[in-house]
Amino acid sequence: MSNIDELLRRHEQGPDHGAPGVPTPVPGLHLAVVTCMDARIKVFDVFGLKHGEIHILRNAGGIVTDDVIRSLAISQRKLKTREIVIMQHTSCGMMTITEDGFRDELQADTGLRPTWSVEAFTDVEESVRQSVARVRLSPFLALTTQVRGFVYDVHTAKIHEVT
Repeated sequence: MSNIDELLRRHEQGPDHGAPGVPTPVPGLHLAVVTCMDARIKVFDVFGLKHGEIHILRNAGGIVTDDVIRSLAISQRKLKTREIVIMQHTSCGMMTITEDGFRDELQADTGLRPTWSVEAFTDVEESVRQSVARVRLSPFLALTTQVRGFVYDVHTAKIHEVT
């Protein structure tokens, strides 16, 4: 059995019955969270969420990229979100690679150098500050004053705000 088959089996036996009581894609808390794809971060548990409350955008590192700005613009302009949380975390895999090193590895394996930035970092708080700044400076986002950045500690489950 593949791991995908295992997920499908779990779904059939699990408690997820969808969100029939949530009639709209507009999140009830009018909030979007940008975070890392790291499997240790259970966003619903971290914030005590219910179905339909927030938009969750995930990528490697929880970095605000052009695609995240695209999703946030849609989230704000069409789906009524008003606040943004950027939450990166300790012991992130993005801290174990380098920009040039990973691009060189991809080029060596494929013969092509990626056109996109890896966005590796060594200082998680500085990375959060940069992502917050990208949101605040984006001309595509209608609301940029209610954006806050945080670091989630994967070992203690504590969150602290980055100022």
